Amino acid sequence: MKNVQFRQMKDGTKEEYLFLTEHEEAYARGLPDRLLATLRNLENTLSGYQVSRLEHSLQSATRAEADGADEEMIVAALIHDIGDDLAPYNHSQYAAAILRPYVRPEVTWVINQHGLFQNFYYAHHLGGDPNEREYLKDHPWYQACVDFCERWDQSSFDPEYPTKPLEYFEPMLRKIFTRPAFDPKYVGEQTMGKSFQDIPQPSTANSP
Repeated sequence: MKNVQFRQMKDGTKEEYLFLTEHEEAYARGLPDRLLATLRNLENTLSGYQVSRLEHSLQSATRAEADGADEEMIVAALIHDIGDDLAPYNHSQYAAAILRPYVRPEVTWVINQHGLFQNFYYAHHLGGDPNEREYLKDHPWYQACVDFCERWDQSSFDPEYPTKPLEYFEPMLRKIFTRPAFDPKYVGEQTMGKSFQDIPQPSTANSP
């Protein structure tokens, strides 16, 4: 079979969907290559800073590793701004969506919220509320996001910081993004349709 015959998905046969699944799984195996290419492209985006977006991402990951972060969080730091080109106003959620099938919920949550938490450093200059993040202050991962921003994100615009190259982080990135998607060993009870927020949590871990 070269192509399926159906023109509406509801008309597809089991044989056709098995055929498509093989193609989709093969394509998914190329995700690390596409992520690396997108990261390299950050060298040419969002000017005005003393470092490129790629250098900022690499510096964030370098700082995370130096701080003793685990591989999931280091890779998250590496790709946290990967959505700047296509999702300039919700880049945090873009990066979190990429990570969610492969990492523990804490990592996804931190990346999902980091844009809001970063406002703490500059929103007052633009007429915004730097403390808007405080509505999440009782969340169990609030401090993890504060630390992500304070120690690795807002501090990673230093052109003199000894930053490791993308090639250094490539094996780590490939390891994370070749995991089986939504494997409970890594993501807990999450599925494609059921996120961490949809799963009942102990009262001490409830989101506001």
